[in-house]
Amino acid sequence: MNHLEIFKALSNPTRLQILSWLKTPEKYFPDQLEPFSTGICVGQIQRKSGMTQSTISENLSVMQRAGLVTSIRKGQWTYYKRNEEIFTKLSLSVASEI
Repeated sequence: MNHLEIFKALSNPTRLQILSWLKTPEKYFPDQLEPFSTGICVGQIQRKSGMTQSTISENLSVMQRAGLVTSIRKGQWTYYKRNEEIFTKLSLSVASEI
């Protein structure tokens, strides 16, 4: 786990907002057709944010490199969800090291 990459990823308000949405996707993406366990389609995240798809894709890429989100590809669609395991590890690490 690279703390610096994680904290850099968390330092952006847009990325924090996306992570918040992904924490309770049923609340923020009620029209999701795939099961929430699959993740949320990048297109739905883009529409909710009002930003361009390339901007959202870049933010998701930063979060994925940091390990904060995982993705799965189904056909032409990519679905993202929070990596809750990394949040647990980060919380334990911060509590014990910082």
